[in-house]
Amino acid sequence: LPEMPPEGEFILWQGPPHWWALAKDSLNLWWVAGYFGAVFVWRAIAGTASMPLSDSLAFAALFLIMGAVVCLILALVAFVQAKATVYTITNKRVAMRIGAALTMTLNLPYTWIGTAKLDLKSSGHGTLAFELIGETRISYLMSWPHVRPWRIARTQPALRCIPDAQSVAQIFAEAAETRISEPRDGRIET
Repeated sequence: LPEMPPEGEFILWQGPPHWWALAKDSLNLWWVAGYFGAVFVWRAIAGTASMPLSDSLAFAALFLIMGAVVCLILALVAFVQAKATVYTITNKRVAMRIGAALTMTLNLPYTWIGTAKLDLKSSGHGTLAFELIGETRISYLMSWPHVRPWRIARTQPALRCIPDAQSVAQIFAEAAETRISEPRDGRIET
């Protein structure tokens, strides 16, 4: 959160996404590297029809260099995104301060969240995505890469590539359950 939470609200967990996991999972770093590797192989093989193999490999190496530059840029974008992002879970809401160039904060009270889905990776990193209820809409483009992939019509904000995602999901589940079952104005929220 950019400042201290209001009275009666306290932070349960706060942290950024892991930059390397963000590069691999949301920016598809390995797919991009694989694409440039495949173009290199194809160009090297195709070039042998008109030149010796050594010349063909030297000419095709340009694609490896371009691929390395693109992958370096993607890794830099992931690093900057991770450093500019802070995810916060409080006893009343999930707050996401996102954006490297245009910073914005998404405040998601637990009463807006219908379902939370955890995509856990073998490394322990994972993505916790929130399906919003009602007419609440969030822009996919403004929130990317902090959204669940390919959910454009009903954008699902997400805590992307968080370390120890299982523990964070547990913290969220307990806080949401407690908050939803609290009586407000003599009634229980649903």
